[in-house]
Amino acid sequence: MEHSRQTVSSGSPLEPRIGFSRAVRKGAHVVVAGTAPIGDDGNTVGQDDVHAQTVRCLDVAESALKAAGASLQDVVRTRVMLTDVSRWREAAQAHGERFASVRPAATFVEVSRFIDPDWLVEVEIDAIVDQAGEP
Repeated sequence: MEHSRQTVSSGSPLEPRIGFSRAVRKGAHVVVAGTAPIGDDGNTVGQDDVHAQTVRCLDVAESALKAAGASLQDVVRTRVMLTDVSRWREAAQAHGERFASVRPAATFVEVSRFIDPDWLVEVEIDAIVDQAGEP
């Protein structure tokens, strides 16, 4: 069975230049790219606030999931990347607020930096949408 490919755009003018999508769905699989804490105004949300930035990343990722026909309930894996892993509890609190009942496989890692030095966190998400007739 062939599965169609659906891409979800964030509207960034960089997407076609770099060659990426906010999310991609192929069959039941949905993958959300590294999502930064960028507000609707293009500025970083939550300066020096890991929790607020994680919440924003999850908001953006959730919107991308919805556009691809998925939800937070379909999430099977998350990756939370931090510039200071000693602050993981702040990110974990925001993660738990969204995923306490879903409990996806989760990884928290430290990275040296992001494109914007104001970003403290980025989040990636993988989801599998239940197919009709499957448990």
